Amino acid sequence: MNAGSAVVVFGAYGHTGRFVVSQLKRRGFVPILSGRDAAKLAALAAVESGLDARPATVDDPASLDRALSGAAAVINCAGPYATTAAPVIESALRAGIPYVDVAAEIEANVDTFTHFTDRARAAGSVIVPAMAFYGGLGDLLTTAAMGDWTVADEVHVAYALSGWHPTAGTRAAGAVSRQRRGGRRVRYTNGRLEYRQDEPPTLEWPFPDPMGPRDVIGEFTMADVVTIPSHLPVPEVRTYMTVEAARDVSASETPTPTAVDERGRSDQTFLVDVVVRSGGDERRVVARGQDIYAVSASLAVEAVDRILAGRTRTVGVASAGEIFDARDFLHALSPEISLELWDHAGTPAGLSSPARLAAPGHLVS
Repeated sequence: MNAGSAVVVFGAYGHTGRFVVSQLKRRGFVPILSGRDAAKLAALAAVESGLDARPATVDDPASLDRALSGAAAVINCAGPYATTAAPVIESALRAGIPYVDVAAEIEANVDTFTHFTDRARAAGSVIVPAMAFYGGLGDLLTTAAMGDWTVADEVHVAYALSGWHPTAGTRAAGAVSRQRRGGRRVRYTNGRLEYRQDEPPTLEWPFPDPMGPRDVIGEFTMADVVTIPSHLPVPEVRTYMTVEAARDVSASETPTPTAVDERGRSDQTFLVDVVVRSGGDERRVVARGQDIYAVSASLAVEAVDRILAGRTRTVGVASAGEIFDARDFLHALSPEISLELWDHAGTPAGLSSPARLAAPGHLVS
């Protein structure tokens, strides 16, 4: 239905942007290459022959409007999103087209919900922030695990990465977030974001077999603390990261990702373990896959496809779990991600079930 539709990729020459361009082409869209660095854009256009390249800068609204002219949607892959999100959203609103980004910056995502919710809803526009591995995937998994529950007491999202070789964009976005927080860390508790000066705890998380228990950094807070409570009444949302991956991303000497297959993916593997608790009941969903940046591209392109096809549940600013049918969306990603969903008794509750999981245990300090 959307074959031939033009989609602007802002930040197309970046690591995730290139994955997005490739995904769009694979699915029959026509990517329009855009971004702030004219030289990098020209180099990409030379490789991607036949694609339109439209340089634009966030401090020049007219250039953004020219970049988005005639497009059906825009995907923003250019961080830091504290700088790029608002100007590109404004241009998308003027053009009357949907906006999707892959922002992992907590504060930038809060800004999008705060400043654009009313305007986007009044205009009947669709804005989906954090449609990425961090923020989007966790929200979809949580929403799928919730099922028929309308409320929950706690959501725990634990990330196990075989390694985390951050891109230059990831490092830049992290630096901006730390600056905006004044060096403090953040967690979501009692229904709000809380900023703290102390060190986060180290815990043991009971990942499913064959991985088993692993040490994690507790309250290693990601964009899930914005997306999940934006539409689910959950007062406690905690995210965790395996100690080794946390060290990788914080070390200045960690190299950028290296491609190992024809799609440009790295050999990084991941497991995301989500536990939702309500009263004495638990539900759990586990996702496994390869390369968090490639998966972010798959999430963003699937989102655009569904928005343009009218397969959405609301308008305005909305996270992935609110605007899409979470289980159906996750099924569509089955070539990229394997999924297992279990209820509190350890019995299958939908999705694929290649092996029986142990019932999730409790965190130990």
